[in-house]
Amino acid sequence: MYEMKSMGKSGRWLLLLLLLAASAQADQSAQFSISSPQFSNGGAIPARFTCEGSDTSPALAFAGAPEGTRSLALIVDDPDAPDPQAPQMTWVHWVLYNLPAGAAGLAEGVVDLPDGTLSGLNDWKRTGYGGPCPPIGRHRYFFKLYALDSVLPDLGRPDKAQLLDVIEGHVLARAELVGTYEKRR
Repeated sequence: MYEMKSMGKSGRWLLLLLLLAASAQADQSAQFSISSPQFSNGGAIPARFTCEGSDTSPALAFAGAPEGTRSLALIVDDPDAPDPQAPQMTWVHWVLYNLPAGAAGLAEGVVDLPDGTLSGLNDWKRTGYGGPCPPIGRHRYFFKLYALDSVLPDLGRPDKAQLLDVIEGHVLARAELVGTYEKRR
C-alpha cells in the first residue's frame, strides 16, 4: 500500500483535492431532486396551475438521478382531501411513468411528453395533469419523483396504487417537492 508520507507536500495537497472533488461529485449524484421555477418547496402554487387558472402543469426540473437509473416515475397527489382539518383521502392529480432516465424535467403546460413516457389515471379517471382545486382550506400537493432500475412494461392506464405496486423493489431513489394551494374566495 502506498503511504502518504512518501509523497511531497504538493502531492498530498493534490491527492486531498482529488478526494474532495470525488466526494463532492458523489454527493451531487446522491442529491436526487425535483424542483419548479414557479414555486419553492413548501411554497404556494401559482393560481394559473390550478382550476382557478388555466389548469396546466408547472414546469418541473429533475436532477441527480442515481447511477443505474433506467426510468423515472412521477406521482402528484394531495393527502389533505377533502378538508385539511379532517383529511379522508389522498386525491391523485397526475401519474406518469417511463420518463427517460436522463430527462431534465417537464416544460410548463407539457402536452408532448418525452419519448417513451406513459400516463396513468388521476382521480378524475383521466390521464394528464389535473391542477389543485381544493374545496376548503389550504392543501399540500406532493410532486413525488422516483428513480427506477428498470423501464416498465406498458401497464395500460394504471392508477397510483397499481403503479406503486409495480415499482416496488425497483426504486433507487425518491425526491419530493411540496406546493400548497387555497382557493381564492
